[in-house]
Amino acid sequence: MRISGSTALVTGANRGIGLRFARQLLERGAKKVYAAARNPEHVDVPGVEALRLDITDPASVEAAAAVAGDVTLLINNAGISTGTNLIAGDLATIRLEMETHYYGTLAMVRAFAPILGRNGGGAVLNVLSALSWFSHDGANAYSAAKAAEWSLTNGVRLELRGQGTLVTGLHLGAAATDMMAGYEGEMIDPEDVARAALDGIEADELEVVVDEWSAKVKAALAADPARFYGR
Repeated sequence: MRISGSTALVTGANRGIGLRFARQLLERGAKKVYAAARNPEHVDVPGVEALRLDITDPASVEAAAAVAGDVTLLINNAGISTGTNLIAGDLATIRLEMETHYYGTLAMVRAFAPILGRNGGGAVLNVLSALSWFSHDGANAYSAAKAAEWSLTNGVRLELRGQGTLVTGLHLGAAATDMMAGYEGEMIDPEDVARAALDGIEADELEVVVDEWSAKVKAALAADPARFYGR
């Protein structure tokens, strides 16, 4: 998969990591970049084609696929973080996390898989998280949704292998974006996140683990869960 000459669609491209994806794709020679957002008037990247898209709305996903039939690279970046727990948290908000990260991503892959197949295979990148691999009190709905999206990523990779579509999962810790406003820990530059992800796609990597923290979390999955959760 080569970025130069590709036609890419980035969800959630109006800010944060999505904005960096849109810029770097153009810098790397992408032929066209669809910068998708619920409010495309907020997309401020010269050279992209702004596209209205709400990944939780099936009709919106279908409309986007009808417009962007030339896509060869799909970047599923759109997401939310509601700071909701599973027991006492509002059930509708928990469902929204799952609707966005799991069902929204699935809707995009299902809609664009035939397009990618017709255009030679191409690639899908799903923006996941270190929280795909562990839970954190105060963000358990997010962790559950990202864990589901991680499993989805592995599953659709198997299903799309026959048409030559690369499916890559991107894992990272906290990035310095609007979504992480108020977070006081160490944060990654979102430019570095987009760069690592696009490098990984061009190297045909199935998984990109951006930072040392995420790598340690993944390695800990084989260890005693008391490392995170106690007894």
